[in-house]
Amino acid sequence: MPIIRILPNAEYCPEGAQIEAPSGTSICEALLDHHINIEHACELSCACTTCHVVVREGLKSLGEMDESEEDLLDRAWGLEPNSRLSCQAILSNQDVVIEIPKYTINHAKEAN
Repeated sequence: MPIIRILPNAEYCPEGAQIEAPSGTSICEALLDHHINIEHACELSCACTTCHVVVREGLKSLGEMDESEEDLLDRAWGLEPNSRLSCQAILSNQDVVIEIPKYTINHAKEAN
């Protein structure tokens, strides 16, 4: 199973983390399954950008980005060339390193 290494993020993962997830799982699902409660306002339907992550290693191993994801990413805060929507980034067999950006475009959060 691939390993996702999450770089420290003050809100979601202050000390960073390393989790395992089965191939074919989205990064967002894997984070949520391991109690890293990344925002996902559209419930993983590729309709917002709140689950935006920056893939620091392993980008090419993830499933291809489709046009819907590309269009949405244009609205993400802190967009970088290796940005992905974690709900659409599907793990293969290679490990990845991700960074959860400090901000999203979401103005309100639901209580956990």
